[in-house]
Formats: sequence, C-alpha cells, structure tokens
Amino acid sequence: MLQQYLANQFEGALIQLKNEINSYTHKEDLWKLKGDIKNSGGTLALHLIGNLRHFIGATLGNSGFIRNREAEFNDRNVPTSAIMKEVDELAYSIKTTISQLTQEQLLGEYPLKDGKPAKITVERLIQLFGHLQYHIGQINYHRRLLEAPVSIQDGIEKLEKRR
Repeated sequence: MLQQYLANQFEGALIQLKNEINSYTHKEDLWKLKGDIKNSGGTLALHLIGNLRHFIGATLGNSGFIRNREAEFNDRNVPTSAIMKEVDELAYSIKTTISQLTQEQLLGEYPLKDGKPAKITVERLIQLFGHLQYHIGQINYHRRLLEAPVSIQDGIEKLEKRR
C-alpha cells in the first residue's frame, strides 16, 4: 500500500536525521556557523520539524499546529534532547497522518493553496520527502565541516583520540 511505503520512507529519514544530530562530537557545534554556511545543523533541524508539522501534520492531519517559520531560523541553543523529542513526535504524527489517508486523498489535490500550481497530495509528499533529505545532507555536511581538522597536528590528535 502506498501510504505504508510513504510513511516508512519518512520514518527512515527521520531516524537518519536523529543519527546526524547525534553524530556531532561536540553538541554545541550543532549551532555553530562557519564560512559561507548560513544555517547551522540545529537551525536546519528546527526548520524541518516546523515544515513537516505544518505541511503534513496540520494540513493533512488537522493537528492544529501553527507554524512559526521565523522562530525556526532564529531560535538558538535548543537542547539536543528537546530536538530529539520533537523529531520523535513528528515521526509519530507523520506515520499516523499518512497511514490514515485514503487512496482518493493521496491522488486528490493537496488541500493547501499557497499560490503555486496545484499538486496532487502524493506529489506534494514526495516533494516534502526530497526537502527533508536535502536538509539532512546539509546537516551531515555542516557536521563534517566543523569536525574537519584545521592543521596536521589537529588531525593527528583526532586520530589518536579514536584509538
């Protein structure tokens, strides 16, 4: 069933998101910026949570969630444990919402009118999944960028710590 497939894909990606966040060696790095990077891993995580709670939870699941996109990009130093809790709640919400969609709803017009050309719901879900994966990749890059050794000595010390 398509609903189960979609729900499983989102669930797997949200597990991947949690793994990326937990992979930061220093938790404070989740909020650091470096070079031309304008959004930290923490900011991207908050953005994904708000985006999916809005476009899936509220729009398709009638959760009542009111998005504050500005806060997604301005809040800082949210504890990792709070982000993990929100991702877990999001995963449950998405699984429940998508699993309850009928075939007619999936193949019908996505209910949110945002000034863009109309899409069918399954098309919008695939677009949201791509957006999720894109930002998970950015979080992975952000973490690796911050953890890259800045000198040969730093690299040697990092290798010695792994032994």
